[in-house]
Amino acid sequence: MALPVAFFGVFFAWPVVSIVDRGLRPDGAWRFGRIGETLSRPDILDVLGFTVWQALASTGLTLLVALPGAYVFARFDFPGKGALRAVVTVPFVLPTVLVGTAFLALVGRNGLTDELWGLRLDTSVWAILLAHVFFNYAVVVRTVGGLWSQLDPRQEEAARVLGASRWRAWRTVTLPALAPSVAAAALMVFLFTFTSFGVVQILGGDAYSTLEAEIYRQTARLLDLSTAAVLTLVQFAAVGAILGVHAWTVRRRETALRLVAPERTARRPRGAGQWALLAGVLFSVALLILLPLGVLVERSFAGPRGYGLGYYRALGSLDESGTFLVPPLEAIGNSLRYAVAATAIAVLIGGLAAAALTRRAGRLVRGFDALLMLPLGVSAVTVGFGFLITLDEPPLDLRASWILVPLAQALVGVPFVVRTMLPVLRAVDERLREAAAVLGASPWRAWREVDLPMVRRALLIAAGFAFAVSLGEFGATVFIARPDSPTLPVAVARLLGRPGELNYGQAMALSTILMVVCAVSLLLLERLRTDRTSGEF
Repeated sequence: MALPVAFFGVFFAWPVVSIVDRGLRPDGAWRFGRIGETLSRPDILDVLGFTVWQALASTGLTLLVALPGAYVFARFDFPGKGALRAVVTVPFVLPTVLVGTAFLALVGRNGLTDELWGLRLDTSVWAILLAHVFFNYAVVVRTVGGLWSQLDPRQEEAARVLGASRWRAWRTVTLPALAPSVAAAALMVFLFTFTSFGVVQILGGDAYSTLEAEIYRQTARLLDLSTAAVLTLVQFAAVGAILGVHAWTVRRRETALRLVAPERTARRPRGAGQWALLAGVLFSVALLILLPLGVLVERSFAGPRGYGLGYYRALGSLDESGTFLVPPLEAIGNSLRYAVAATAIAVLIGGLAAAALTRRAGRLVRGFDALLMLPLGVSAVTVGFGFLITLDEPPLDLRASWILVPLAQALVGVPFVVRTMLPVLRAVDERLREAAAVLGASPWRAWREVDLPMVRRALLIAAGFAFAVSLGEFGATVFIARPDSPTLPVAVARLLGRPGELNYGQAMALSTILMVVCAVSLLLLERLRTDRTSGEF
C-alpha cells in the first residue's frame, strides 16, 4: 500500500488541498463564511440547479432509450450481435470532447440538421442531453443487460403458469431481481453526467454551465479561487454521496447474482412483436450512435471544393495566427506518448493497490479502497490547476516536465485498473500461494508463478482501459499541457474555439483520427475480455 498511498498523497491530495486552502484562506485566516456567500449567489444557484437537472434528465432519458437495448442484448440472439455490442461500447471510451464535436457536426452550425432543415440544437439543452445518452448508452446495456442475460427465464414462466399475466410476471419476478442493477446503472450515468465537462464546454457555450464547467471558468478565466474552492467542495461531497449509494447497490446486486442460472438464455426473436423490438433497437442505435459518428467522419472529408483530404493535409502545417506552436498533427504523437506513460503508471499503482486489497481486510483497507475512487469525485480541472500551483518547487518542480500530463491522466486510470483486476485477484485460491510457499518459493516467485498467469488477461484489459481513458482525458490536461505539446482533445478544443471553416474542418479531421485510435483500442479489448460472468465494465 505504501507506493499507491504516496502517489495519491503527492499527486492528488496535495494539489486539491492546496486549491481549497488558497481559496478559503487567502490571507492566512480561514474564511468559511465564503461558502455561504458563494452558495447564496444567484448565478451559482443557477449552475447548481442546472447541474442537477441535466444529470437527472440525462439519466432518465438514457434509461428510457437503453433499457430496451439491454433486453435485446440479453435475451435475443441474432447475426452480428458481438460486433454491435462493440459498436455501442465505442462511445463510452471516446473523449467527451470528441462526443461534443460529433454532435456539433450533427446538430450545430453547418451541421446535418442545419443544412437539411435549418434546425440547430447546439444552442439548446437538447444537444447536451442527446450527447449524454450517446455517451452512456453502453453503461446501461452492459450493466443491466449483463445481469438480465443471467436471470433464469423459467422463473417468469412459472409465474405465467400460475396465472400471472406477462406484465405481472415481469413486474413481480424479473423487475425485483433487476432493480439493484438498474439502480447501479442509473447512479453511474448520473455520476458521469453530473461531472460532465467536455460535452457542456463545447455544446453549452456560455448559455449552460455545470459545476465542472463553472470551476474551469472561475479558475482559468476569472482567477477566482475562492469560488472554485467552494464549488470543488460541493462537487466532492455530492459525488462522494453518489459513490456511497453506488457501493450499496453493488452489494445488493452481488446478492442477487447468486440466484441466477448459469445457462445461456438468449434465443432468436419469436413473433412480430419481438422482431419489431429488435428493429426498434437497431434503429435507435443507428440514429443515436452511428449517425453522429458518421456525420463526424463525413464532415472531415467535406471541404469547400468537394470531398477530399484537404483538412487532413492542413493538420500537418502551422496556422498563420500562431495559436499552435506545432502542427496539430503532432498532437497524435503527443497523445500516444502521454497515454503509454500514463498507462504504465496506472498499471503499476493500480496493480499494487489491487494486490494490497486482496491480502488484507479491515477499516484501513476499506478506507484505502475509497481513496482510490476519489479522483472520480473531484474536478479534474481542480487537479490540473492544483498541479500548476504545487508542483513548482524543488524537489518536485515538474511544471516544465512532460511527465506532468501522464501523472494527471494516471490518476483517472488507476480506478479502472483496480476495478478490473480486483475481482480476478480475489478469485485466486489462497491455497495455491501457500502450496508454492511450502515448496520453497519466495513471495515474489509465488506471485510470478501463481498470480500473474491467472491475472495476465485482466492486466491487459486494465491496461487497455487505462490507455483509452488517458487518451481522452481533457479536464486536467487542458491546464497542464504545454502549448508546444498539445494532446488530441486539447487540440480539438482549440480548433473549435477559433472561427473559420478551415479550423472547423481540421477539428473534424482530428476528431476522426482520435475516434479511430479509441475504437481500435476498444476492439483489442473486446478480443481479450470475457463477458460470461458479469455485466460490469
